[in-house]
Amino acid sequence: MTTLLLDTHAYVWAVTAPQLLSDRAAKAIADTANTLLVSAASAWEMAIKYRAGKWPEAEVLLEQHDNVLERLGAHTQPISAADAIRAGGLTWTHSDPFDRMLAAQALLHSATLVTRDRAFADINGVLLLW
Repeated sequence: MTTLLLDTHAYVWAVTAPQLLSDRAAKAIADTANTLLVSAASAWEMAIKYRAGKWPEAEVLLEQHDNVLERLGAHTQPISAADAIRAGGLTWTHSDPFDRMLAAQALLHSATLVTRDRAFADINGVLLLW
């Protein structure tokens, strides 16, 4: 059993376009022995991008967030003060606050981050799956 933290794109694709996932990611997400987590940071990122008009398709996912997570078999990973402190303290030049939070949560919660974003490879200790 592995704990998987889905990057925002991995979560969205798992729900709306699973053919965009790699075979390894799709199999791991479908494996009911794994624990699936979706960070509150992903909901926050989608809401900001939706409001800015950059991601109109996110509306349905936002309106039905809890139901979508339940159908996927995933759980929300809340953002704690410890997560925020770790994200802010990462010695990583990448400035995206959502990515920083996902990296911190993967480290603090011993989760494998499901992402195709290679920027995460620069963080020592973050396990990646794609």
